[in-house]
Amino acid sequence: MNETNLSVPATLGEQARAKLGRRNIVFVGLMGAGKSAIGRMVAQQLKVSFIDTDVEIERVSRMTIAELFATYGEEEFRALETRVIKRLLRGGPKVISTGGGAFINDNTRRHITRGGISLWLKADLEVLWERVNKRDHRPLLKTENPKATLAALMEKRYPIYAEADLTIESRDVRKEIIVTEVLAAIAGIEQKD
Repeated sequence: MNETNLSVPATLGEQARAKLGRRNIVFVGLMGAGKSAIGRMVAQQLKVSFIDTDVEIERVSRMTIAELFATYGEEEFRALETRVIKRLLRGGPKVISTGGGAFINDNTRRHITRGGISLWLKADLEVLWERVNKRDHRPLLKTENPKATLAALMEKRYPIYAEADLTIESRDVRKEIIVTEVLAAIAGIEQKD
């Protein structure tokens, strides 16, 4: 297949949308996996709303994620994140992109499991590092050795992300390829009433 002219098959989006019913698709995974970029494109194909929980948290708190971490700490941030996600899960279908730590929280993970289909965008360390090392707004990577911190986060979080309903490998290919794989995975799930 010629990657330069690649587009997502329209019928695949329709099939995935039919299987989705009223359920939400909730993207989980580490920072840099592509949850927001791919989630936005999947929402377009499904013809549903897209919401990035980090953007919504910043909107309701009138603070950046970094400011929330600095002012209130990670524990308080996670509590706010859980409340926002719980609210966003109401009234599907929609595509929701979560922050990297959201699915790690037991309470948040329960809400996601009840309110949607969780989809882990899994990426290896080098892919993630290439995507995040140029940015300065990642509070958890403000350490002496950010790449080692990222590797430690992978080791801790990947077994929990593996509990997601679906897993798609995020890698350095055209986004449309990943979107097509996501839609195919959604189209292949069991339909629930």
